[in-house]
Amino acid sequence: MVSKRAANIAESLTLAITAKANKMKAEGVNVVGFGAGEPDFNTPDYIVAAAKEALDKGVTKYTPSGGMPKLKEAICNKFKNDNGLSYVPAQVVVSNGAKHTLHNICQALIDDGDEVIIPAPYWLTYPELVRIAGGVPVFVECTEKNGFKMTAAQLKKAITPKTKALIFNSPSNPTGAVYTLDEIKALGKVIEDAGIYVISDEIYEKLVYGGAKHYSIAALSQKLYDHTVTVNGVSKTYAMTGWRIGYMGAPLQLAKAIDNMQSHTTSNANSIAQYATITAMTGGKEFMDKLVKTFDERRTYMVGRINKLPLVSALMPEGAFYVMMNVKNLFGKSYKGRKIACANCVADVFLEFAAAAVVPGEAFGADDYVRLSYAISIEDIKRGLDGIEAVLKEI
Repeated sequence: MVSKRAANIAESLTLAITAKANKMKAEGVNVVGFGAGEPDFNTPDYIVAAAKEALDKGVTKYTPSGGMPKLKEAICNKFKNDNGLSYVPAQVVVSNGAKHTLHNICQALIDDGDEVIIPAPYWLTYPELVRIAGGVPVFVECTEKNGFKMTAAQLKKAITPKTKALIFNSPSNPTGAVYTLDEIKALGKVIEDAGIYVISDEIYEKLVYGGAKHYSIAALSQKLYDHTVTVNGVSKTYAMTGWRIGYMGAPLQLAKAIDNMQSHTTSNANSIAQYATITAMTGGKEFMDKLVKTFDERRTYMVGRINKLPLVSALMPEGAFYVMMNVKNLFGKSYKGRKIACANCVADVFLEFAAAAVVPGEAFGADDYVRLSYAISIEDIKRGLDGIEAVLKEI
């Protein structure tokens, strides 16, 4: 009944965990959800007020498919001021969230059989977007020893005559890895020599800690600028996940193609959310400072606590709001008669016996890990880790 394209898309490995967690919650169990992919902060009041203003002004009609002109101008200013990137409004397309933006890029850039390099661990949606477009994901394993970051040598080795693009994500979901300027320059040299494209997902750019800095790869040279699509959005930066505004800056020909495709699929993003995003981009420093400070405190606590637990460990992430917990030492052991053979097994045990819902690493191409988000309250983090500690001490 369904198409081959639809049938070939992998189901999320988190569905069973999520369904079980929801069932436990319905039964009155106080489950701590470490799977959160969004800030636990409310959208700032000044942005909410702008949305109300849009309603009062009747900003409820269709907009140009690629976005309101004033919003595209604001995005161009943001790219210039924050990233050193000079885009004109015609190079900018606003979509229904950064995920939609990434989907559009894959559809417009990738042909059947094209290879797309994806460093692993990766956000679980990347390979599925490539497959939906008819492309072939090529995974490059990035180890904890190297901070979960791909080297220039690894990238060069992965490139073949069929390689069309690299999906690059810094700061990274799920690892929190942040590439240094020298590391990006080294990757950039390989990319320039090969003439491939870069899909640079920079959605977590503002969430960096401990002196780490974000750099946009497209800003390093004209050739990289000409071969890079820079992706961003307001979901993480302004706690606007439900508003669904993502955007990109791209070479003009590609941007026009994406705008044309979007005009025949979803048309414009929500007009009220677009209007509010114009206001969001003119302020928010106080909110952002508080957000980063809070996440930094949670990050430090979570990693410090994990590294005091038996049998598990975690590398300190430099960005985003996730921690990868290494659970390899649990494999082959058992708990209350339950055999632990994989990260998915660990997630099951933590959920059932610790009331802590973590995401198994198989979803990210990281079989020895589970992912925990610190985009939840410090109280919930402590309670969830208390439950995990009690389980680990009995294994």
